[in-house]
Amino acid sequence: MTDAIAVLNAGSSSLKFSLFTARIFRDLFHGQFEGLGASPHLVVKNRAGEVVLERRWDDGAHFDHEAALSHLMEVLPAFLHRIKVVAVGHRIVHGGVAFHEPVVLTPAVVDELAKLIPLAPLHQPHNLAPVRALMKLAPDVPQVGCFDTAFHATNPSVSQRFAVPRELHDAGVQRYGFHGLSYEFIASRLPHVDRHAAKGRTVVLHLGNGSSMCGIEAGRSVASTMGFTALDGLMMGTRCGVIDPGVLIWLMDERGLNARQIESLLYKQSGLLGVSGLSSDMRTLLTSDHPHAHEAVDLYLYRIRRELGSLAAALGGLDAVVFTAGIGEHAAVLRARVCRDAAWLGVELDEQANDDRPLEAGQAHCISKPGSRVTVWVIPTNEELMIARHARERVPDFRQKGSERLMHAS
Repeated sequence: MTDAIAVLNAGSSSLKFSLFTARIFRDLFHGQFEGLGASPHLVVKNRAGEVVLERRWDDGAHFDHEAALSHLMEVLPAFLHRIKVVAVGHRIVHGGVAFHEPVVLTPAVVDELAKLIPLAPLHQPHNLAPVRALMKLAPDVPQVGCFDTAFHATNPSVSQRFAVPRELHDAGVQRYGFHGLSYEFIASRLPHVDRHAAKGRTVVLHLGNGSSMCGIEAGRSVASTMGFTALDGLMMGTRCGVIDPGVLIWLMDERGLNARQIESLLYKQSGLLGVSGLSSDMRTLLTSDHPHAHEAVDLYLYRIRRELGSLAAALGGLDAVVFTAGIGEHAAVLRARVCRDAAWLGVELDEQANDDRPLEAGQAHCISKPGSRVTVWVIPTNEELMIARHARERVPDFRQKGSERLMHAS
């Protein structure tokens, strides 16, 4: 019998899942539910990327995260021959000031994490939904919460503070930083691909629908572009990134918007979508001839250029740059423009290496010239694997009675 760890990453209408062997973390299955609460669509793939199960539901108004998990527990055992799930790891966006490392999830811990929903209203409630569902469906199965904020707990206090009254800081109004599981994974890979970068000063660009950057020194986070919420910093797919707080006052006074309307505007209607008026998808904008699409891409790159200089200053220098996540890993034209903008920092791009695709999934790829003072890498991230590692560390006894119940509950 092979022990395995399940990893869940829940969004507002989605549930991504992966299954890893618990000993060597070999990917067994992965997939996702999309359209929860509307028209659910399930796809399950094996480690070769082949679809082994696909289902759709036309009327899924009441098909929530709990229903999705219940269905997975019914259908997956048919594919898990002599495989036993022994723990479940969850991505949880916000750990607040109390949770600086992964933790075994109990009802009391979940209640504490629910108090952080105002800090991550579009993520936290959905991250916690499958935790609560599994506590009902399989209460004896150990669950581990892994936080996107935890990696940034090493930031110096001066980096975490806002210039607000001390009482507000003590109440939790401070910079937290996000995408920490991705940055933690990249930090764990650097010693294997570039020892000098691993020991030195590196800026990692996590560029996707949600985008941020992080300054890492000797494997520890020093500064990040995201702050109190996942709204700050870089321009993103539908999020505005950094904005003058006075704009929010103006929106209230001159446009009569309330808090929820402003939240929707800044989280869902801004960023690449808002500037282009066309799409939040960088692939669409890069192939468009519309001037607003070009303007959106230019603004995205301008914000990266400014933040790269800022993070290099926070680090006191720069030894390496790493691109990761969907845009960072696949948009060679954007990587080229970022590197050309960073020539003043010592970046020399190898154009041919940048255009070449990595030979294998997950392979690190150097795209700087051999003599470049700052080395540049494309390193695919793997937040799910990072979560699986943490889950195994937090649940050393894999052979618990709850594991049988998880895969055989109906």
